[in-house]
Amino acid sequence: MARDVDRDFADWLAPHLPMLHRTARAFAEPPDQHDLLQEMSLALWKARPRFRAESAASTFAHRVAHNAALTWRRGEARRRTRGVAIEAELLTREAGTDPQGALLETLYAAIRRLPPIERSLILLSLDGLPYAEIARLHGLSETNVGARLTRIRQRIASLVEDDHGV
Repeated sequence: MARDVDRDFADWLAPHLPMLHRTARAFAEPPDQHDLLQEMSLALWKARPRFRAESAASTFAHRVAHNAALTWRRGEARRRTRGVAIEAELLTREAGTDPQGALLETLYAAIRRLPPIERSLILLSLDGLPYAEIARLHGLSETNVGARLTRIRQRIASLVEDDHGV
Protein backbone atom coordinates (compact mmCIF):
# COMPACT_ATOMS: atom_id res chain seq x y z
CA MET A 1 0.00 0.00 0.00
CA ALA A 2 2.72 2.49 0.99
CA ARG A 3 4.70 1.62 -2.13
CA ASP A 4 1.63 2.37 -4.28
CA VAL A 5 1.24 5.77 -2.60
CA ASP A 6 4.94 6.50 -3.08
CA ARG A 7 4.81 5.40 -6.71
CA ASP A 8 1.64 7.44 -7.36
CA PHE A 9 3.25 10.54 -5.88
CA ALA A 10 6.48 9.98 -7.84
CA ASP A 11 4.47 9.63 -11.06
CA TRP A 12 2.48 12.79 -10.23
CA LEU A 13 5.64 14.73 -9.31
CA ALA A 14 7.78 13.74 -12.32
CA PRO A 15 6.39 16.29 -14.81
CA HIS A 16 6.90 19.08 -12.25
CA LEU A 17 10.56 18.33 -11.45
CA PRO A 18 12.01 20.74 -14.04
CA MET A 19 9.91 23.56 -12.55
CA LEU A 20 11.05 22.60 -9.04
CA HIS A 21 14.70 22.67 -10.11
CA ARG A 22 14.29 26.10 -11.74
CA THR A 23 12.52 27.44 -8.66
CA ALA A 24 15.21 26.11 -6.34
CA ARG A 25 17.88 27.63 -8.53
CA ALA A 26 16.16 31.01 -8.51
CA PHE A 27 15.47 31.14 -4.77
CA ALA A 28 18.61 29.54 -3.34
CA GLU A 29 22.34 29.82 -3.69
CA PRO A 30 23.96 26.72 -5.24
CA PRO A 31 24.88 25.04 -1.93
CA ASP A 32 21.29 25.32 -0.67
CA GLN A 33 19.38 24.39 -3.81
CA HIS A 34 19.10 20.69 -2.96
CA ASP A 35 17.70 21.54 0.49
CA LEU A 36 15.10 23.84 -1.03
CA LEU A 37 14.21 21.20 -3.61
CA GLN A 38 13.55 18.76 -0.77
CA GLU A 39 11.43 21.35 1.08
CA MET A 40 9.31 21.99 -2.02
CA SER A 41 8.91 18.26 -2.65
CA LEU A 42 7.81 17.74 0.94
CA ALA A 43 5.35 20.63 0.65
CA LEU A 44 3.90 19.03 -2.49
CA TRP A 45 3.69 15.66 -0.73
CA LYS A 46 1.73 17.24 2.11
CA ALA A 47 -0.45 19.38 -0.16
CA ARG A 48 -1.29 16.80 -2.82
CA PRO A 49 -4.30 15.37 -0.96
CA ARG A 50 -5.85 18.86 -1.19
CA PHE A 51 -5.51 18.90 -4.99
CA ARG A 52 -9.03 18.76 -6.37
CA ALA A 53 -8.28 19.16 -10.10
CA GLU A 54 -10.12 22.50 -10.11
CA SER A 55 -7.05 23.86 -11.88
CA ALA A 56 -4.24 22.22 -13.79
CA ALA A 57 -1.87 20.09 -11.75
CA SER A 58 0.97 22.34 -12.92
CA THR A 59 -0.81 25.41 -11.52
CA PHE A 60 -1.27 23.67 -8.18
CA ALA A 61 2.36 22.52 -8.15
CA HIS A 62 3.60 26.02 -9.02
CA ARG A 63 1.60 27.60 -6.24
CA VAL A 64 2.71 25.10 -3.59
CA ALA A 65 6.35 25.19 -4.73
CA HIS A 66 6.50 28.97 -4.84
CA ASN A 67 4.89 29.30 -1.43
CA ALA A 68 7.36 26.77 -0.02
CA ALA A 69 10.25 28.66 -1.63
CA LEU A 70 9.03 31.96 -0.17
CA THR A 71 8.73 30.41 3.28
CA TRP A 72 12.16 28.83 2.95
CA ARG A 73 13.65 32.15 1.81
CA ARG A 74 12.30 33.96 4.89
CA GLY A 75 14.10 31.46 7.11
CA GLU A 76 17.32 31.61 5.11
CA ALA A 77 18.83 34.47 7.13
CA ARG A 78 18.86 32.27 10.23
CA ARG A 79 20.61 29.48 8.33
CA ARG A 80 23.29 31.72 6.86
CA THR A 81 25.40 31.88 10.03
CA ARG A 82 27.80 29.23 8.71
CA GLY A 83 30.46 29.61 6.06
CA VAL A 84 28.12 29.05 3.14
CA ALA A 85 29.49 32.07 1.26
CA ILE A 86 32.82 30.29 0.76
CA GLU A 87 31.09 27.22 -0.67
CA ALA A 88 29.02 29.37 -3.03
CA GLU A 89 32.17 31.10 -4.27
CA LEU A 90 33.88 27.77 -4.95
CA LEU A 91 30.86 26.46 -6.86
CA THR A 92 30.61 29.68 -8.86
CA ARG A 93 34.29 29.41 -9.81
CA GLU A 94 33.70 25.79 -10.83
CA ALA A 95 30.74 26.84 -12.98
CA GLY A 96 33.03 29.39 -14.60
CA THR A 97 34.87 26.62 -16.45
CA ASP A 98 31.74 26.05 -18.54
CA PRO A 99 30.76 29.27 -20.39
CA GLN A 100 27.08 28.31 -20.70
CA GLY A 101 26.94 27.19 -17.07
CA ALA A 102 28.59 30.42 -15.97
CA LEU A 103 26.12 32.53 -17.95
CA LEU A 104 23.19 30.55 -16.63
CA GLU A 105 24.45 30.95 -13.06
CA THR A 106 24.89 34.69 -13.69
CA LEU A 107 21.25 34.91 -14.79
CA TYR A 108 20.03 32.94 -11.78
CA ALA A 109 22.17 35.09 -9.48
CA ALA A 110 20.40 38.15 -10.89
CA ILE A 111 17.01 36.48 -10.43
CA ARG A 112 17.89 35.69 -6.80
CA ARG A 113 18.44 39.41 -6.21
CA LEU A 114 14.87 40.25 -7.23
CA PRO A 115 12.13 40.70 -4.63
CA PRO A 116 10.11 37.49 -4.12
CA ILE A 117 7.06 38.58 -6.15
CA GLU A 118 9.24 39.54 -9.11
CA ARG A 119 11.20 36.29 -8.79
CA SER A 120 7.97 34.34 -8.84
CA LEU A 121 6.60 36.23 -11.85
CA ILE A 122 9.73 35.72 -13.96
CA LEU A 123 9.95 32.03 -13.05
CA LEU A 124 6.34 31.44 -14.01
CA SER A 125 6.98 33.24 -17.28
CA LEU A 126 10.13 31.19 -17.91
CA ASP A 127 8.08 28.07 -17.22
CA GLY A 128 5.84 29.12 -20.11
CA LEU A 129 2.70 29.94 -18.17
CA PRO A 130 0.42 32.36 -20.03
CA TYR A 131 -0.08 35.82 -18.53
CA ALA A 132 -3.69 34.91 -17.65
CA GLU A 133 -2.52 31.99 -15.50
CA ILE A 134 0.23 34.05 -13.85
CA ALA A 135 -2.29 36.80 -13.16
CA ARG A 136 -4.68 34.33 -11.56
CA LEU A 137 -1.94 32.84 -9.36
CA HIS A 138 -0.93 36.27 -8.04
CA GLY A 139 -4.26 38.08 -8.06
CA LEU A 140 -3.11 40.57 -10.69
CA SER A 141 -4.46 41.68 -14.05
CA GLU A 142 -2.92 40.31 -17.24
CA THR A 143 -1.88 43.84 -18.19
CA ASN A 144 -0.13 44.28 -14.85
CA VAL A 145 1.68 40.97 -15.28
CA GLY A 146 2.89 42.01 -18.74
CA ALA A 147 4.10 45.39 -17.53
CA ARG A 148 5.85 43.91 -14.51
CA LEU A 149 7.55 41.22 -16.59
CA THR A 150 8.85 43.84 -19.01
CA ARG A 151 10.39 45.80 -16.11
CA ILE A 152 11.73 42.61 -14.50
CA ARG A 153 13.47 41.55 -17.71
CA GLN A 154 15.03 45.00 -18.01
CA ARG A 155 16.18 44.85 -14.40
CA ILE A 156 17.73 41.39 -14.86
CA ALA A 157 19.58 42.62 -17.96
CA SER A 158 20.82 45.63 -16.01
CA LEU A 159 21.95 43.50 -13.06
CA VAL A 160 23.84 41.12 -15.33
CA GLU A 161 25.45 43.99 -17.22
CA ASP A 162 26.42 45.83 -14.02
CA ASP A 163 27.89 42.71 -12.42
CA HIS A 164 29.62 41.11 -15.35
CA GLY A 165 29.60 43.46 -18.32
CA VAL A 166 27.66 40.83 -20.30
